[in-house]
Amino acid sequence: MVFWIVSGALALVVSVIIGLTLMRGRVGDKPPAAYDLQVYRDQLKEVDRDLARGVIGTEDAERMRAEISRRVLAADAQLQDGGETGGQPGRGGLIVAVALGAVLAAGSVWVYTEIGAPGYRDLPLKTRIAESDAARANRLSQSEAESRVPPAPMNPNATEEFLTLMAQLRETVKNRPDDLRGLTLLARNEAGLGDYIAAYNAQSRIIEVKGDEASASDYAYLAELMISATGGYVSSEAESALRSALERDPRNPPARYYLGLYLMQVDRPDAAFRTWDALLRESRPDAPWVAPIRERIEEVAWRAGETEYTLPPLEGTAPGPTAEEMAAAQDMSPEERQQMIRGMVTGLSERLATEGGTAEEWARLIRALGVLGDTDQARAIWSEAQTLFSETPEDMAIVQEAAEAAGVAQ
Repeated sequence: MVFWIVSGALALVVSVIIGLTLMRGRVGDKPPAAYDLQVYRDQLKEVDRDLARGVIGTEDAERMRAEISRRVLAADAQLQDGGETGGQPGRGGLIVAVALGAVLAAGSVWVYTEIGAPGYRDLPLKTRIAESDAARANRLSQSEAESRVPPAPMNPNATEEFLTLMAQLRETVKNRPDDLRGLTLLARNEAGLGDYIAAYNAQSRIIEVKGDEASASDYAYLAELMISATGGYVSSEAESALRSALERDPRNPPARYYLGLYLMQVDRPDAAFRTWDALLRESRPDAPWVAPIRERIEEVAWRAGETEYTLPPLEGTAPGPTAEEMAAAQDMSPEERQQMIRGMVTGLSERLATEGGTAEEWARLIRALGVLGDTDQARAIWSEAQTLFSETPEDMAIVQEAAEAAGVAQ
């Protein structure tokens, strides 16, 4: 309330000053026409001095005297007719003063409601950091956060046959709680059904079974499932999972994305902006976290004080050689084929090494290496893919087919 009182008082004072000036119609102790007369008389004297020094001729002097004299007569007539006000319209000045005051007050209020925060108390940096620390310390637990959102609906596309298989899978995992393959299938399929609580429970068990071998991706996926179960809220347990992921791999993209979301929720837009901006600039345009970051980062930048921030361009790049491109390569000369494919393979290989990818992309890379004749590298990629997709038979079949086509399958 103090802000509005001070702002209103300042607007009133400024309006009164401007209004009095307009109503008075002059500055100083003389009407405006009197000042004009004084200026014209000084100009007549200047003409006489210039004529005496020979700066101007007689004809020019007479012409200038005549023009200045005409102005003197007009100013004198205005002075006689206007009296003390100098002919300035007093009533018109009053109307303009009132209108200007109203516009000034109303415009100030409108501008503040558009770009300000009416009713919001002052928040110095020290206070904001203290409140952020309190928000971190008082995060809701996973169960408390889940209780505040309605349960997620089951996937309507789930068939009766699939639900039957899921029931069998749950029973199998119950009887074999240390079976990583079963747990992995259970976590993925429960998430696909929309039962994120069951999914993250299965993922938690995966991490328990793996122990010290649990990877950053394992923890990042656990955090993702927890956050999905709470409708986007990052609970204290989800934050702990994110920290564990980043301890193992500080550059893990999903963990960095959700960390930025967490930082926004604890009112640290400055740290959230730095996290998301770096991730956005390092990621491929088709990465799943790019679109949600681009939707919000401008607002985050504004809240972080980065008022001149502009989104980096969304550069579309191909994920790697497609089947059509591989077929076209067969008709090229060996040199042309090598040059085209190697450029694609390099980008795809780097991305899979840093960000991971689908089974189709791993298969594409193995095929491309086979075309290049780089069988040792293709065999190494196939070996890595076997470890990566060992618990997903469908993906393994895709990669194995590519390895057989490249001649590196054992």
